[in-house]
Amino acid sequence: MSTSPSAAIPPGKRPCIIGIGQTEYAKWGTILDRSELQLGAEAIVAAAADAGLPCSEIDGFASYANDASEPSVMQIALGATQVRFASMVWGGGGGGAAGAVAHAAAAVTAGLANHVVAYRSLCQGQSFRYGGPHPWAPGKNFIHPFGLFSPPQMMALLVRRHMAEYGTRQEHLASVALTCSANAARNPKAVMRDRPLTLERYLASRLIADPLRLYDCCLESDGACAVIVTTIERARDLGAVAVPILAAGQGSEAGWGTGALAGFNMPADVFCSGNGRTLARELYARAGIGAADVDVAQLYDDFTGMVLMSLEDFGFCARGEGGPFAAGGNIAWPHGSLPINTSGGNLAEAYIHGFNLVLEAVRQMRGSSTSQVVDAKACLAVAGPAVGPTSALILGRP
Repeated sequence: MSTSPSAAIPPGKRPCIIGIGQTEYAKWGTILDRSELQLGAEAIVAAAADAGLPCSEIDGFASYANDASEPSVMQIALGATQVRFASMVWGGGGGGAAGAVAHAAAAVTAGLANHVVAYRSLCQGQSFRYGGPHPWAPGKNFIHPFGLFSPPQMMALLVRRHMAEYGTRQEHLASVALTCSANAARNPKAVMRDRPLTLERYLASRLIADPLRLYDCCLESDGACAVIVTTIERARDLGAVAVPILAAGQGSEAGWGTGALAGFNMPADVFCSGNGRTLARELYARAGIGAADVDVAQLYDDFTGMVLMSLEDFGFCARGEGGPFAAGGNIAWPHGSLPINTSGGNLAEAYIHGFNLVLEAVRQMRGSSTSQVVDAKACLAVAGPAVGPTSALILGRP
């Protein structure tokens, strides 16, 4: 193991997560009795209760993906005494899921706030459908003439390139979908908990954007998630269980630009990747661990092929070997060398722009997952791949 730069931070000032909260998860457009703001507030109240923290003590807010629940309004909704920190991670889709936590961690470590909530709320029946075309989005005019109107079409090009360069097969993609489905079956809060997936059903499903079939694509969901971030010493004062944030950050490869969501001008040597190789090296160095020390991972599964690329980016297998690694049983719970997406992930639990993966990372470190990895000491959570910037975090045991 390498020496962690975080060692320079006094132990009491190191960041940790002390509370998690969520609403129910439902199919997109079906939650109609509450607003997006209400869903966000509901998740935050649950996270604060989990932490044993009065909502009035929350003094920082961090989110991403253009979350509409603004801190100034959320402050009033929660009865927070003051707002000392507020941030929004730039970038498309779920690339900021871990970045929002990184912002919160930086804020409490620097003393800019005491208790920062990172959150994401989605209520698509009252706004617009994230899985559909967005002609207003910056940069899309460069790719629309080529028929790239929605995320499945955009990411399909990266997956097809991966197949062409490395021999990745449809069965490799299926292994990710089947793993997430099996994990969701053990999670009573998962949208797909009662709808198990078989290989036959997967292969018979319709093509969405070649090579991506229906079950290669994530759910589209309504719901909200939140985590409370503070320092170790404040966690002790509260008597809360502190899950340490060993490392968290954002990153983008040289020349990546807007990546697969708009530009498609990524350098050839990183084109079919998740844009996370440099970020991975930096996070491991900061955490003082390596890929071999990660016991369980929550890998943003907007599309199955992107999980294979994240496995490669973060050093769990060699470049181009993500498919055989996944299909070889390595990602399966409980006996795989790296169980992934143990709540069902975006494919089978819910798609809250990946923030549900952050909550599952916390549960794994607390020992409370419905697919718990025995004696897990480190959990990696990777946010939306192939966007710029992307983000990731590593959590440790309390």
